[in-house]
Amino acid sequence: MVAIQEPPPRQRSNLVLHCGAHLVNRAQVSGVATPAATRTWAPIPHSLLVEQVELALHATDLRVASQAHSLTHDGLRYFGLIQIQNSAQHPDYAWVLGLRNSHDKRFPAGIVAGATVFVCDNLSFSGEIEIARKHTRFILRDLPVLTRQAIDRLVDRWYHQDQRITAYKNKMIGDAAAHDLLIRAMDADVCATRVVPRVLKEWRKPRHAQFEQRNVWALFNSFTESLKQTNLNELPHRTEALHGLLDAYVGLN
Repeated sequence: MVAIQEPPPRQRSNLVLHCGAHLVNRAQVSGVATPAATRTWAPIPHSLLVEQVELALHATDLRVASQAHSLTHDGLRYFGLIQIQNSAQHPDYAWVLGLRNSHDKRFPAGIVAGATVFVCDNLSFSGEIEIARKHTRFILRDLPVLTRQAIDRLVDRWYHQDQRITAYKNKMIGDAAAHDLLIRAMDADVCATRVVPRVLKEWRKPRHAQFEQRNVWALFNSFTESLKQTNLNELPHRTEALHGLLDAYVGLN
């Protein structure tokens, strides 16, 4: 197992900010009992999945800067966040890896590329990769290979993410277009109706000076700031849908 330092409280706060996430340490993750396997289903221990992801990152020469872990539904569902440090450092955001697993068959084990914005701890994700479509009979045997393949694919998603954020920063947007995208975002299930006033407030009067520029990056962070109260398990779906809208607006395929 690759030894990873537990992150200080400031670096872990972005998981706490999302409702439904209960911050736990690695010992608590390891302490979750894994249900007994059946003839057709072999659940993956949460702690084993985390260890395999760490090993795959290490093999890809990616360093873990910090990590945080959460459990919901009495430990049946796990969500983790790993901040990555690579050679291409960015002054205002970092690569993150979202990791999830379930023992109640709610969703398969998977990882997703993401970003965390330093000034506000906003999280966003895009392009989830399922490590195993089903926790089938030989999943524990195949897990190291499947995890390494998933990490290799994830690196490409992160580089695409860097291009996306640059495009968002370079594209200016006025109120009329921002309001139109907000309605379309609601239709696309990016946010519920009750979240719309929060997004508008963040857009019209950003709490952080970095987002006072009228560009798509500022609008994007108006959404992600407002989505902090969204259930953590829903965040990858919501922010991926948001990327779909904004990518089209800035002209990305």
